[in-house]
Amino acid sequence: MKTDLDLTGIHHLTAISANIRENKRFYTEDLGLRLVKRTVNQDDTSAYHLFYADGAGSPGTDLTFFDWPLTRERRGNRSVTRTALRVRGEADLGYWTERFDDLGVPHGPVTETDGRLRVDFEDREAQRLALVTDGGLGAAPVVWERGPVPAEHQLRGLGPITLTVPGLAPTDAVLREVLRMRPAREYPDPESPRHTVHVYEMAAGGPHAELHVAERPDLALGRQGAGGVHHVAFRTPTGAEYGAWAERLDELGVPNSGPVDRFWFRSLYFREPGGVLFEIATDGPGFAVDEDLATLGDRVVLAPFLEPRRDEIVARLKALD
Repeated sequence: MKTDLDLTGIHHLTAISANIRENKRFYTEDLGLRLVKRTVNQDDTSAYHLFYADGAGSPGTDLTFFDWPLTRERRGNRSVTRTALRVRGEADLGYWTERFDDLGVPHGPVTETDGRLRVDFEDREAQRLALVTDGGLGAAPVVWERGPVPAEHQLRGLGPITLTVPGLAPTDAVLREVLRMRPAREYPDPESPRHTVHVYEMAAGGPHAELHVAERPDLALGRQGAGGVHHVAFRTPTGAEYGAWAERLDELGVPNSGPVDRFWFRSLYFREPGGVLFEIATDGPGFAVDEDLATLGDRVVLAPFLEPRRDEIVARLKALD
């Protein structure tokens, strides 16, 4: 078993929308992200799967949504409870809070949590989000030249991601012993200061490579739904390391999906003991493998194994524009 594997950060996060047209409008117009892949859920082709990211669809910048007509999530335990999007510094938070006020986006004040400035906010389906300053750590995003947000204030990518579990120990064991994340520090939970959030790092660390785990035995079980998160994915850079991760999960006896080829990246899925669905995903081949970079997201694109069913699949999709 290969023992020197390291995940390199957050790859993407996938959430659920019951109003996909408004979802597209919010993330492309209000947040200024680029729709880089307009496709379908490969396991439920009646539903869109939309990918929003930086100008090139870089790994680590993808916030994606399944188009499922579900009732609102029930907030609670055993779920991802806050998705952070990074900005460079305090001036960017000033720009974004003013923009949120102009657009009527619900948000909180600028606060300091875990030594970083942040602003909590929600999308139109109460998806829990935050802007967090990263001080320039992590790769700079590719600017989306046709986006509505000035280049200097565009979102820099994902991270950190916060999940909430009733007890830390089982989740901690998987993060450290299976995924090789490092416990870094802890801080009072801003949602409930008598409880603690535990920070785990990947690779060299930084907010783009952190998972925050809130231990909340007081909360009831959450229920997945619109405005909630489906899964969080972590980056592995190469096919060789992806194969080694598949072997590692099997050798450690972790129930998992086995290798899954999503065409734009390859995936492995498993649930951590707290119940949150994790994915390990490759950086490549990327979203430009089947589209010109200049026209990413302009039309419905299907993975090759779905192409023979294109007419049937596209006919069932609702209009987005």
